[in-house]
Amino acid sequence: GLVTYYTAGEREARAWTIPGGSTAPQAAGVIHSDFERGFIRAETVGFQDLVAVGSEKVARERGKIRSEGKDYIVQDADVMHFKFNV
Repeated sequence: GLVTYYTAGEREARAWTIPGGSTAPQAAGVIHSDFERGFIRAETVGFQDLVAVGSEKVARERGKIRSEGKDYIVQDADVMHFKFNV
């Protein structure tokens, strides 16, 4: 099946659909191939956790945001911020 993950910035939020079982670098590659090639890590929080606390800042303060590596399997409704270097 498919899973959906989200990215969000100050001006835009977006949903991305990927095959289930995709790794974080593969998910990043859906946005841009450079993201996959230069993947470092993904800062990740579950959508429900983010909604429950109200903001990314509070989620970070409460330890809800995880730093996931190259082997992380993206879960449905993850909110992700990719760190990369090309």
